Amino acid sequence: MRQRLLWKLCGIVATGGIALVVSTSLLEKWAERQMSVIAPHHQHTLASWGETAEALYREGDDAALADWLDALQAQENTWAAVVTSSVTPVAGGTLSEQFREGYRLGRLIEWPIHLYFPDNPIMDITFEGGHRHFLITLPQRMRPGSHLRSVIWLVNGVIPLLTLLAIGWLLYRHISGPLRYLRDATQAISDGQPHPSPSTMPRDDELGELMLRFDGMASKTQATIAAQRQLLADLSHEIRAPLTRLGLAIEHMKAGASSPSSVARLEQESQQMRQLVNDALTLAWLSHETPVLGTDTFDLVDLLDALLDDARFEYPDHRWSVSLPESALLYHSSQRALGQALENLLRNACHYSLATSPPPTVTLSLTPQPRGYRLTLRDNGPGVEASQLPHLFTPFYRTADARQRRPEGTGLGLALALRHIHAVRGNIVTRNHPEGGLEHLITLPRDAAQQGIDLPAHDQL
Repeated sequence: MRQRLLWKLCGIVATGGIALVVSTSLLEKWAERQMSVIAPHHQHTLASWGETAEALYREGDDAALADWLDALQAQENTWAAVVTSSVTPVAGGTLSEQFREGYRLGRLIEWPIHLYFPDNPIMDITFEGGHRHFLITLPQRMRPGSHLRSVIWLVNGVIPLLTLLAIGWLLYRHISGPLRYLRDATQAISDGQPHPSPSTMPRDDELGELMLRFDGMASKTQATIAAQRQLLADLSHEIRAPLTRLGLAIEHMKAGASSPSSVARLEQESQQMRQLVNDALTLAWLSHETPVLGTDTFDLVDLLDALLDDARFEYPDHRWSVSLPESALLYHSSQRALGQALENLLRNACHYSLATSPPPTVTLSLTPQPRGYRLTLRDNGPGVEASQLPHLFTPFYRTADARQRRPEGTGLGLALALRHIHAVRGNIVTRNHPEGGLEHLITLPRDAAQQGIDLPAHDQL
């Protein structure tokens, strides 16, 4: 982005300014030319006076010509005369034919008048032959350009005003579109409604970038609000069952039916509610915040060995097929977040491999990749239906089989695992293995602070 908006605005202003100067100058010159010519009916009057003067002159009646000139001068308050044109060269010079043909004592009636000269010009109507002329100072009533000042004020006042208004309108149109979008989107968000999408393609300038960033912010905000509402609704739904069982146990104890099983029931339900609330709060934070990666540098193999020791102790009847390299260092990651994610996945794999007729088996392998590591975790359980795969990582989602075999579950284990893995810039893909069981493919970057791993989302396989 190189200040495209600045250059657009400068281009509009510069173009408008040049158009203003050019249009004003051309209009002023055009107006002067149009208004400096004697009106056609006045030209006709001047020509008829010249014809009358020539007729009287040719009749030889000088007295009649003098009376007519006196009456014309008095009528028009001007000067008029009939003169001869006698130019005598000296020192043996001669007059060229071009000079004789073009010689005038005054201005022809078709010629423009100099409007800025205070005195009216002398008009020349030449008699036939070119040696006699009817001269008259142009009467004031025939002088053109009487509205010149008004026209010049119009050209230099109204035209610039209209041009500036046009420039302002163009600038307004160029800026108002994004502003209207931001106004409407802000109002929609404040009303709890989906914000409208831009009606046009985003512009390639600062305002277009602002619209894109606002659109991303608004989408994220609305998604956060929707997710929080959904999380609250799911949590309230999930917590009703343990609360009901707690109430029943308390009622039994009040009725004097207290027994060790009732106390155990209270402990179990309270522990489940505590776990449910803690997991829900953790999930809400991971879903709507961007965790800051730590400076942890640790060996993923050591972390997996520790987790496997715990799993072997908790599930002693399981068979394990483990393939790990000697070392797999991770930089700028979070050992705690990754450990919680992998522990959830391991427990999930161990539990759902219990229902198989062969010995329950969990397969774990770690393979180096160009920019990180790929961890494969597979159980030999029944797997899940293909239609349910995209929903496995949805908070509080549990299949019918999971609800039956693990009624104490919350449906947050896989959702938390996914958020933790994303927090360390990793990704997870889950699918049914062709030979049976559920398989997780987890990819982790070697240095989480420098790069992420571009993989399909967890529900695309």
